[in-house]
Amino acid sequence: MTNLERPAHRPSVTTILVVDDSTAIRRIIARALAPAGYRVIEAADGRAALEVCRIEHPDLVLLDVDMPVMDGHATLRYMRSDPELHAIPVLFLTARTGGADVAAGLELGAQDYVRKPCEPAELMARVAMALRAKAQEVALARQAVELNELSTTDALTGLGNRRRVEATLVELVGTSGADAIVTAIMVDVDHFKHVNDTFGHAVGDVVLRIVAHRLRGAVEDRLFVARWGGEEFIIAGVGLNDAEAFAAAERVRLVVSAHPFATGIDQAIPVTVSAGCATGPLGAFSTVLAAADGALYAAKRAGRNRVSVAAPNSILT
Repeated sequence: MTNLERPAHRPSVTTILVVDDSTAIRRIIARALAPAGYRVIEAADGRAALEVCRIEHPDLVLLDVDMPVMDGHATLRYMRSDPELHAIPVLFLTARTGGADVAAGLELGAQDYVRKPCEPAELMARVAMALRAKAQEVALARQAVELNELSTTDALTGLGNRRRVEATLVELVGTSGADAIVTAIMVDVDHFKHVNDTFGHAVGDVVLRIVAHRLRGAVEDRLFVARWGGEEFIIAGVGLNDAEAFAAAERVRLVVSAHPFATGIDQAIPVTVSAGCATGPLGAFSTVLAAADGALYAAKRAGRNRVSVAAPNSILT
């Protein structure tokens, strides 16, 4: 099997790519790493190394500086500019003694360097240190994602919260532009205070969780659902015209009220929602949201369990 052939079942061991134009050097390094259980693959120049990286995605690259076709500096520069390869850690292999050469490699993004020839013990120590640093980096990144997820998730319903809405709007502006037409649907559980007063707050929490579940199942993929606060929810997204926006709000209303909410043993509560709907420029989302909120209260004043649409002239751009 050549270096460019991906194995049918990638071994669950740490893979290290050794890149050096000297076959002897590659063999020496491979023999030094093998006792530690590393899987070692090889490439003879930078261009071949890039191809191997795309196929194997190694855990670490030992990269020689002086090579034909594409040297180590050019190879690392390319890796750091490629989204598929930029996160792979690299240790430079160099026979040069000048500090400037080492500094140049570190500035390009190498984790460390190993001078040739090197003692096996030093090689193993530097490899282990680079792999530990990468593992810590991955763990911290995963932790940051998890913390961000927690901070933007409503603990009761599992939906996004206001922070998630804000972040999603920023993403939508980036992908669709501020002039894109956004739909905002404000949804409020009818007579929710009566539910809490009659059945208790624990049952009220169950009702909110069921509403969240039904809302999430009722909306299209291009819309997102979040808990706005209390018994209010928001549904928003781009790409809907006025008729489609109303249809989405009406579908949500019908899905919520279709069946009583099972909130306990032999206890089912009929629940309805009111909704206010508005559309307008994404860049003026706060105005669109205010118009949807006004339409929501119009729906409540009109008797609840209905959808009200904001008048076009209520949204100023």
